[in-house]
Amino acid sequence: MKVLIFQTEDEAKLRAAQIILSRVQSVPNSVLGLATGGTMEAIYAHLIEGSSNHSVSWSETVTFNLDEYWGIPADSAASYRTYMNEHLFKHIDVAMKSTHVPASSGDDPSDAAQSYEDAILTAGGIDLQLLGIGKNGHIGFNEPTSSLSSRTWIKTLTQETRDSNRRFFERLEDVPKYALTVGIGTILASEECIIVGTGVDKAAAIKAMIEGPVSAACPASALQMHRNVTVLIDNDAAQNLDPMEYYQHVHPEGRETELSNV
Repeated sequence: MKVLIFQTEDEAKLRAAQIILSRVQSVPNSVLGLATGGTMEAIYAHLIEGSSNHSVSWSETVTFNLDEYWGIPADSAASYRTYMNEHLFKHIDVAMKSTHVPASSGDDPSDAAQSYEDAILTAGGIDLQLLGIGKNGHIGFNEPTSSLSSRTWIKTLTQETRDSNRRFFERLEDVPKYALTVGIGTILASEECIIVGTGVDKAAAIKAMIEGPVSAACPASALQMHRNVTVLIDNDAAQNLDPMEYYQHVHPEGRETELSNV
């Protein structure tokens, strides 16, 4: 893992946006894996601004979102399809037919999950996967105890996750109990991952992900097995890391470094 520690959360989120914009600019037909949630809102605002300022076109880009609630209409104000339309897709020149979000309803969630997994494979897999991390270490909606080799599937959400998402619904009882999510195995099959975590409430999960054992107790720890992961965090989220001096020595203030002649 490449661990980049920034002074502020906005610096971490801006760097995530810069990595994505660079990818779209250099490889216009990239297949991107995207995420939702509070962490992503600032990242998408930076993407919109950067696309406009630097004339970055998304017209050839394909996107697959990580997850969607199961059991709500796709056009619900709380759906992740609506979230993505409002926070990103409506503001860039991406073709809507090239943006994919898992189904939110249907006769059989397992069939819907397999169809989504098949679509990712047909597209050639994910080139760059954007991730957030939950306080319990979940990525996507892969909650603790999830299989580390899982593919897109239906998951039961923990009460902690439902409580965290309560603000998007009128009542707690309106928060869905299930979601379709891209599996950890699918995430690990991506070419590159970037994961963003900020704030003191993510510090324990960040430590478990980077320094803990690879364990289903912290699904994000599976990223230790990925060949190309960049972790973007602020000082608050990094506060529990042990070899802090080393991280700062290798990437001072979150800067990329190159090997120098000895």
